[in-house]
Amino acid sequence: MTHLLNLLAAIALLVWGTHLVRTGILRVLGASLRNVLAKSTSNRVKAVVSGLGVTALVQSSTATALIVASFVGQGLMTLPSALAVMLGADIGTSLMAVVFSRDLSWLSPLFILVGVVLFLARQSTTVGRVGRILIGLGLMLLALSLVSVSATVLTKAPAVKALLASLSSDLLLEIVVGAVLAVVSYSSLAIVLLTATLVSTAVLPIDVGLGLVLGANLGSGLLAVLTTLNAKVETRQVPLGNLVFKIIGIAIAAPFIAPWLQNMRGWFPDAATLVVVSHLCFNLMVGLVFIGITQVVARQVERMLPKPERGTMAGRQRHLDASALATPSLAISCAVRESMHQADVVEQMLTGMLRVIKFNDRKLSQDLRKMDDTVDELYSDIKYYLTKISREALSETEGRRWTDIISFTINMEQIGDIVERVLIDIEDKKINPGREFSDAGTAEISDLHARLVDNLRLGMSVFLHGNVRDAQKLLEEKTRFRDLEREYASTHLGRLAVNTVQSIETSSLHLDLISDLKRINSHICSIAYPILDSAGALAPSRLRQSVLDGHN
Repeated sequence: MTHLLNLLAAIALLVWGTHLVRTGILRVLGASLRNVLAKSTSNRVKAVVSGLGVTALVQSSTATALIVASFVGQGLMTLPSALAVMLGADIGTSLMAVVFSRDLSWLSPLFILVGVVLFLARQSTTVGRVGRILIGLGLMLLALSLVSVSATVLTKAPAVKALLASLSSDLLLEIVVGAVLAVVSYSSLAIVLLTATLVSTAVLPIDVGLGLVLGANLGSGLLAVLTTLNAKVETRQVPLGNLVFKIIGIAIAAPFIAPWLQNMRGWFPDAATLVVVSHLCFNLMVGLVFIGITQVVARQVERMLPKPERGTMAGRQRHLDASALATPSLAISCAVRESMHQADVVEQMLTGMLRVIKFNDRKLSQDLRKMDDTVDELYSDIKYYLTKISREALSETEGRRWTDIISFTINMEQIGDIVERVLIDIEDKKINPGREFSDAGTAEISDLHARLVDNLRLGMSVFLHGNVRDAQKLLEEKTRFRDLEREYASTHLGRLAVNTVQSIETSSLHLDLISDLKRINSHICSIAYPILDSAGALAPSRLRQSVLDGHN
């Protein structure tokens, strides 16, 4: 019983070590890996190579599937390109199985020692995250060694020998068991390595081991499908296409297991090596068979899982992809895209407001006021989405970006509220009583409004790109706008002094309106503060000009 518990504990340690390496790599290199995948759309061979390289680092084809699925869902990658990436991803994870099947147990104590020192010394930094990766690698190697020792002891027990002697190969059952184990452990790599170790210690016959390996491949495809069940259709199409690859590949390979063993035993007398090489050859075969027909498979997948004619929120597909939460850096990107849509809605409200002021368009005013509900809904959705991202999984830069997004969406939500109140005032104090601004007053409001729209667009650019010079320009606009608001308030009072009738009738509304425009501008200009603060360009009470000059 003790030896069985040791074996189960070693298996659990192997799965945990794989998890540490996968999450650690994503935390350290998540943004870079996403860029590599996003730029691999020019041709299928390049897509396969990028998928191979990324998965070799992440050690999880499932993680790669979630990343490229999110890209397809956001329109950043076509489905055929994403399927080509997945062919490379499966080859990448099988290559890592070959590497880890070597006797690298001597590296285990070194990795764990160095990893623990780095992690404890600087946990929340890149150095600490590299330490986490080393700990995971060390635990994987240690676990494989423990599995081998525990399995060897178990095979000497008379009961186990009798059980093994009674085993007969049932390929379908082996595939099902392998698939279930891969789904439960969230790692086909761990199951393949475990199978190779058990075969090498004679716990499992080699033919049974190959059946489990086919099942592990099927399980990795099922896992990605299950993980994206609640995502939008475009995102779910990638795992489904990859699962189709695996099912057809298994159907092709299964009848040839026996002749394959007969021909390959002479080349690979070591059972563990034969298992991992067979795993690699299976994925190479699938890659070669499907690399030329990814477009055909993509069309079939689109028929199996067609896109809906309309998406959520007025027919628009949402960017807040739940499947991207497994990759925090990708989730941050999704939140940025949704925040930009929120800003677009605010811009529509702001630009439409001037038409209401000039032409007393009551219907447009009511439509614009309804749009504030959309702005509020987007703010709530983005905020909730961000709270589901693990802050510990974010790098320092991503953590700042997380805060910037919250700040940006709050400002957009407050601008929407101000515009809604302005529209209500215009209806109550101008449209209903049938009053008009003076020509001079209308010109002043139009000038402030034009500056405001320009500043909003500049603020959106600052939020998206983080350009320090643009942030400086935006902050300077705050002072200019304040001075202009004071000037126009003064000229309005001058018109009152000469008894301009229109100015007298709309005086309260006019002064409130230019004050509200200034408040909106303050919210827009506040977008610049995080960018300038990160660049060290803010002094306690003024812009630090010397730092800004360095960004010219």
